[in-house]
Amino acid sequence: MNFPIAIVGAGLGGLTLARVLHVHGIAAIIYEAEASADARIQGGLLDIHEYNGQLALKAAGLFDAFLGIIQPGADAERVLDKRGDVLFDAPDEGNGSRPEVHRGDLRRILLESLPADTIRWGHKLTTVSSTGDGQHVLTFANGSTATAGLLVGADGAWSRVRPLLSGVQPAYVGTSFIETYLFDGDIRHKATAEAVGGGALLAIAPGKGILAHREANATLHAYVALNKPEDWIAGMDFSDPTAALARIADEFDDWAPELTAFIRHSETAPVPRPIHALPIHHRWDRVRGVTPLGDAAHLMSPFAGEGANLAMFDGAELAKAIVNRPEDVEAALAAYEEDLFPRSSATAAESDRNLRLFFDDRSPWSVVEFFAGHRMAG
Repeated sequence: MNFPIAIVGAGLGGLTLARVLHVHGIAAIIYEAEASADARIQGGLLDIHEYNGQLALKAAGLFDAFLGIIQPGADAERVLDKRGDVLFDAPDEGNGSRPEVHRGDLRRILLESLPADTIRWGHKLTTVSSTGDGQHVLTFANGSTATAGLLVGADGAWSRVRPLLSGVQPAYVGTSFIETYLFDGDIRHKATAEAVGGGALLAIAPGKGILAHREANATLHAYVALNKPEDWIAGMDFSDPTAALARIADEFDDWAPELTAFIRHSETAPVPRPIHALPIHHRWDRVRGVTPLGDAAHLMSPFAGEGANLAMFDGAELAKAIVNRPEDVEAALAAYEEDLFPRSSATAAESDRNLRLFFDDRSPWSVVEFFAGHRMAG
């Protein structure tokens, strides 16, 4: 490759792209807005699937490192009703098809696999302009600039690279999460820890739910879900955590106390996470010298469990396309996008179906049937 490859965003997809390119002797620079790898907590648990996320890690030469960060037993699934009654309870099957790892651990092994000078921290992209010959000039908030012969947008839901390809913006899907934590659950929140069990808890009712996971050191990490208008969430004053939590708790006033503990006794300030998505069949015309991956390309709700998996798979597939056509990058990008569109559309449609199913009028029984069918299908 005789021109610079610029990747905007040091998330899992951008890191996987850089790593697979590095394995094949191709250098890339990642520009990341955050000041360092430790600038913020990197989310919770992810189930990494054998048909995409694990394949990406194998292409990156990191599968053995991945096996070392798996959280045993965390793929267990439990569905409860609002009274706390267990309606479905399945153990971790332990077959390696969807093991759970912490996002921070996964990001760490990707970061450690790259040369130290690969990532430019503290580079928040503000504008991109085309030079007209397939190259792009990037301007950052710190006043620096860079020129890319190939520009990859791995910069998430509100990508600044995507507008070069598409004028479509993510739309609110009608559901918002509010993120909370309980710590040292087995001792300090015993009833809630017992309700969660060893893996994932889904306490569901029409239009609402509490989705939680047991993490390392008996940390209980929850997303309180509500089907509410976007302005309902936007209008809440999260600068006053006590008042915000009280208002959210009012929506669950007839739920079991071991479940509402995630709201009433949260040990962190609640963080609103309104869910947005791009259209299911989002695509664009080929634009020379630029392409996106992950959420920048196909943002969807988390109800297919595929966001991180697709981002890493996108990164690996894009790298392989470039490696296979190093002298014709435009052909490589066209081939990558040709495969990207149908796989992302199929998964986005699945995610949309699941989102509706989780909180429909038959919930929680619709969710019980979903998980029972999923387990039977293997």
